[in-house]
Amino acid sequence: MTLVITFSSTSLLPAAPEIASEFTTTTTIINITNAGVLVAMGISSFIWGPISVLLGRKNAYIAAILVLCGCSVGTALAPNMRVFTALRILGGFTGTYFMVAGQTILADIFEPLVRGTAVGFFMVGTVSGPAVGPCIGGLIVTFAHWRIIYWVQVAMAGVGLVVSIIFLPDFRIERKSRTASHPGALEIISMFNPMKVFRMLLYPNVLLAQVTCGLLAWFQYSILTSVRSVFNPRFHLTTALVSGLFYLAPGTGFLVGSIVGGKLSDRTVRRYIQKRNGVRMPQDRLNSGLITLLGVLPVSTLIYGWTLQGEVGGMALPIVCAFFAGAEVYPRMKSEVMSGKYIIQYLFGAGSSAAIVPLIDAIGVGLTFTISVILVVTGGCLVFIITRWGLDMQRWAEGRFKLEKHS
Repeated sequence: MTLVITFSSTSLLPAAPEIASEFTTTTTIINITNAGVLVAMGISSFIWGPISVLLGRKNAYIAAILVLCGCSVGTALAPNMRVFTALRILGGFTGTYFMVAGQTILADIFEPLVRGTAVGFFMVGTVSGPAVGPCIGGLIVTFAHWRIIYWVQVAMAGVGLVVSIIFLPDFRIERKSRTASHPGALEIISMFNPMKVFRMLLYPNVLLAQVTCGLLAWFQYSILTSVRSVFNPRFHLTTALVSGLFYLAPGTGFLVGSIVGGKLSDRTVRRYIQKRNGVRMPQDRLNSGLITLLGVLPVSTLIYGWTLQGEVGGMALPIVCAFFAGAEVYPRMKSEVMSGKYIIQYLFGAGSSAAIVPLIDAIGVGLTFTISVILVVTGGCLVFIITRWGLDMQRWAEGRFKLEKHS
C-alpha cells in the first residue's frame, strides 16, 4: 500500500496541464493542491494512530484502504475543481499510516542486525512510488483520459486490500488502562492528543534526524514536481509520455538506493559492533549515509541542475538511515517517532511541490537546485552531528525535560 499512496501523490504531475484545462485553472494551482495532499499525508498519523489502538492495526489498515479506495473513485468522477481537490486531500489523510504501520511491524519482527535490509525492501514502494506515478500517469494521459489514472489507483488499492486481508498479521496495540477493553470517552479523546508525537522532538537527535528527512523530501519533490516544466520547453517535448520517461532516472536511483542502502546500513552496524567489542549504538547505522549525503547527492544534483544531463539517485540510502535514528534509539516509542518523521517529511515535500516551479521561473534551474544541494548538505551535517553526539543529546534531553530514560 505504500506504493499506492506514494503513487497517488505524484501520478497527476504529467497530467497537470490537461487537468488544469478541463477545470479552467492553472498548473500552478494543480501543484498547490498536490501540496495540500502531502500536508494531509503528513498529519494522517494523528488520525490513524489512535484508530489503530482502538481497532487493532489490521482493522485500521483495512479501513484506511477502504477510505483511499472511495476517495479515488470520487476523484475519478469529480465534476469540478472543488470536488477534485477535496477528495484528493481526503484520500491523502490515509497516507502515512501505511508507512508507519509497516515500519512498526518490521521493527517488532526483525532484529537490529538485519532490520536495515527488511526496511530497505519495504521502502521500495515508498521511494519508487513518487517516480513510478508520473511514468504511468504520462503513459495514460497520452493515450487516454487523465481520469483513468485514478481508476488505476482504485485497482491498485483493491489488490492491496485483498493482500492485506489475507497476509497482514493482526497486531493489537496494548493500552495501559484499567478499562482497556472498553475505553471511555475521555480516554478515546486523549488518544488523539498529538503531544505524544511532538514530545519526541524534545530529543535533539530525533529532531535533527526528522529535519534531515524533511530536507531530503524537499529535494525529492523538487525533482519530481518540476520535470515537465523543466524538460518540455527546453527539449520541445509535446506529450506527457516522453517527459514522463525522464522520471525513470530518479526512480531507478530511489529503487536501487533503497535496497542497497538497507544492506549497507546493516553491514555498517556490524562493523561498528566489532570495533566496540560487541557494543551497538543506535546511531551507528547513520554512518552509512554520510558519503551519499555529503558527496554523491550534492554532486549529482549540481550536474542535474546546471546541465540537465545528470541522473539523480542514491537519495533513498540516507532516508533509510534517518528512519533508524529514531526508531532504534526509542524502540518503545517507535510509532510516535515515525509519525513525527512523516509529519516533517511531508510538510517539507508539500512546500517543495508548491514552490519549486515558481522558484525555477524566478531564478532558474541551476540556482534552484543549488539551493537543494545546500539543504542536502545541511542534512548531511546534521546526520554527522547525530553520529558523534547523539547519545549525549539523548541524555541531555532526559535530564533537562525529565523524560523517560531509554537504554
